[in-house]
Amino acid sequence: MKQKLALIFLLLTTFLVNGQTLYSKAYGNINSPAIIFIHGGPSGNSTLFEATTAQLLADKGFYVIIYDRRGEGRSIDSTATFTYQEAFNDLNEIYQTYQIEKANIIGHSFGGLVATLYSDKYPEKVKSLVLAGALFSQQDTYNHILKSVRQIYQIKNDTLMLKKVNEVEGLNKNSVEYRKGCYELADKNGFFEMPKPTMKANKLRQEYETSGFYKTNIRNNQAPVLFYKNEALNNIDTKPVLRRLKNKGVKLFAIYGRQDGIFSTSQINDMTKIVGKSNFLSMDNCSHYLFVDQQETFIENIEKWIK
Repeated sequence: MKQKLALIFLLLTTFLVNGQTLYSKAYGNINSPAIIFIHGGPSGNSTLFEATTAQLLADKGFYVIIYDRRGEGRSIDSTATFTYQEAFNDLNEIYQTYQIEKANIIGHSFGGLVATLYSDKYPEKVKSLVLAGALFSQQDTYNHILKSVRQIYQIKNDTLMLKKVNEVEGLNKNSVEYRKGCYELADKNGFFEMPKPTMKANKLRQEYETSGFYKTNIRNNQAPVLFYKNEALNNIDTKPVLRRLKNKGVKLFAIYGRQDGIFSTSQINDMTKIVGKSNFLSMDNCSHYLFVDQQETFIENIEKWIK
């Protein structure tokens, strides 16, 4: 009897652990076209998209699934390895959990790299890939950030910050310190901020910051460190992969903020050529968090492209 009770307890514990490891939630009708949102990071989460956009997109006739990657956000897991393969395994688990055979994927920021590599490995599971402010040529992004902030500090004659730029440029380009230094400089200079916030965008952010989602805006600061330690593909260019996806039958779309400071004009031109002009949108008065900055236009184009 004791052995039977112990077995039952073990099974229940295993179920609870597995059930709680990966946070996910679905919005909309299960019979509608499926959309899976993949958030940025490493160390990100889906709280902002879930709080502001998931239900509205579902109201347009989609089955919207959001989740936080293992070890990030609400998917707390101290054993997470933070590799692309681990992300692929968990994404396959999302497909299985929600009984999806094929889905449309929206990859935001770093989530665009995860989504692109996943689509390349499992093209039969992806109807379309929407790159939303997504990373694709990482070194080009870092180079652009450093060149841009250098120009800003030269105009200001800020010798202290110019020294900081030089220090970051001297770091190992495949290191977490280099990545962190670049993004800290970008953030300090407002590269991720909407240039002229509208009443709608301000309202969305205020509602988010007073919501329960904001209270669970969990960030694992060790995630980037472990990712750079465990993942060999830590500074990559996925343009060749994206070109290959078109031959594998995956439809490609891209939507970027015109004032997203981490992408150069050259990068945006490259992306436009890859997906095609009719499948690319550049939104004005919009930066990195485009589903908040220009939410209506964002949703309208997702609906047009996928439907």
